[in-house]
Amino acid sequence: MVYHVGQIIEGQITGIKPYGAFVSIDAQTSGLIHISELSDGFVKDVEMFVKLGEKVKLKILEIDPQNKQLRLSLKAVQSNSRKSRPRIKPVIKLREKIGFASLKAQLNDWIKDAKKEKKHD
Repeated sequence: MVYHVGQIIEGQITGIKPYGAFVSIDAQTSGLIHISELSDGFVKDVEMFVKLGEKVKLKILEIDPQNKQLRLSLKAVQSNSRKSRPRIKPVIKLREKIGFASLKAQLNDWIKDAKKEKKHD
């Protein structure tokens, strides 16, 4: 099969090392997911993201046609699914909807009262 950079493919994890995971794509093609391509966050242990024998969807970053090896990314595929999820509204707006608006409206009056009390002390 002919592969191209940017293509999303499926492969099976065939080996795990501290620096990444080896992947079998087909009978003639293999690849490596470097530890930096597993997640956007810190990766302490490769096995927290992939397991031996697991089938995973990956994005092709580079191709070495002579050796039939691919440089692959797991995080590039996962980032796309994360971007499609709906965003959560900021907490501040939620608080206003559940009753903090009334406190916000009274805040100026409380400050004025506190200043008056301070003058009388």
